[in-house]
Amino acid sequence: MNMTNERRILVVEDDALIGMLLGDMFEALDYPPPAQAANNFAALDILKNESISGALVDINLGGEKGWPVAEELTRRGIKFAFTTGGGTDVPEAYRDVPVVSKPFRLKDIEAAVEAFR
Repeated sequence: MNMTNERRILVVEDDALIGMLLGDMFEALDYPPPAQAANNFAALDILKNESISGALVDINLGGEKGWPVAEELTRRGIKFAFTTGGGTDVPEAYRDVPVVSKPFRLKDIEAAVEAFR
């Protein structure tokens, strides 16, 4: 199934290797390459300038948390899931947001992305 840009997903991930792995997973799932950002500033810039249908937001982005991106996605009504290696409490406002744990499995990424439809 060939997806158009209306199905473009934003991946917010500070680890370049994990970002590449997610890109490969999107390709295996026949999704367009994701928009990728390594920090909140870059992610918010992408949200300002591109049409995004969903997002995978790493909770721990180096020295910052992904909450500003989660807040903007929520404000815009864009579905998203958090990604994490574990060990971070999610604020009450985001307790209902799905969490995909690292290391990623293809079926978990597929389920998260399909939920954005």
